[in-house]
Amino acid sequence: MKALTGVLLLLALAPAQQPKPSSIADDPRFVAEPQTMLLWEHGAPGALGSEAADQPTLTYYSPLSPSESATAVIVAPGGSYHVLAMNHEGRQVANWLNAMGVSAFVLKYRLGPRYHHPIELGDAQRAIRMVRARAAEFGIRPDRVGIMGFSAGGHLASTAGTHFDNGNPATADPVDRVSSRPDFLILGYPVITMKEPYVHPESRKNLLGENSDPALRELLSNELQVTPQTPPTFLFTTSTDTLVLPENSVLFYLALHKAGVPAELHVFEKAPHGVGLDLNDPAVGEWPTLLRNWLRTKGLLGK
Repeated sequence: MKALTGVLLLLALAPAQQPKPSSIADDPRFVAEPQTMLLWEHGAPGALGSEAADQPTLTYYSPLSPSESATAVIVAPGGSYHVLAMNHEGRQVANWLNAMGVSAFVLKYRLGPRYHHPIELGDAQRAIRMVRARAAEFGIRPDRVGIMGFSAGGHLASTAGTHFDNGNPATADPVDRVSSRPDFLILGYPVITMKEPYVHPESRKNLLGENSDPALRELLSNELQVTPQTPPTFLFTTSTDTLVLPENSVLFYLALHKAGVPAELHVFEKAPHGVGLDLNDPAVGEWPTLLRNWLRTKGLLGK
């Protein structure tokens, strides 16, 4: 009797076994909400207020089945540096990256005409540093952090890929101690140049202001800033894009090629500006497949 009582007591004290999810809907991996984080917890440098527009953020989308490559991509939506296409050039792209096992971070950066350069670049650099500094937390590798941008977001991504530093080891902020150089670039119908004849005037006005300094236009014309240290780049655009001319992508590709930087460019015959994934288009809708193949050849998707 004493033995039986002891067994019953042990059973009573033992922790209850958690039931297995009865369906996909009960699995917390399927119902987890994206996590939005401030780039600076105590206010962003140069902020002109405390409204949402003054607080740049990253929204983290975690893959259900992370790739063994542990790759991360920061996504910068477009919108002429005035608005952000957060749906079709942000959340949808993040979900597509997640489906390949890639961790995705959608960047909400500050916009013109309220903010001008270098604020936008500072937001992108901070995002890259944050993801890299917290790589262990996100389950990624710090040497596999890329940035992807569309339209004006493509200009921001290409700026991050041509204007970077190794971090400041003396700073008290651990995020600022790491490099802001992205490990690869993905550019969709990007704004590249700030100079005629191929500039997108609206993006330039919002980023640099009216009557901007010619020297600043030169500095932010990223086809002129490519070096052998610029990250490997995948680009796509369309011949019928009349908003951001395809010459932008061609200029950047030629600069990369001249500098010996691995690069791949796809110019589709017909499609408007701002297509996003556009998986229903039998032609331009193939760019995600081409990108997937490129990522795989770079070892960024595992086997």
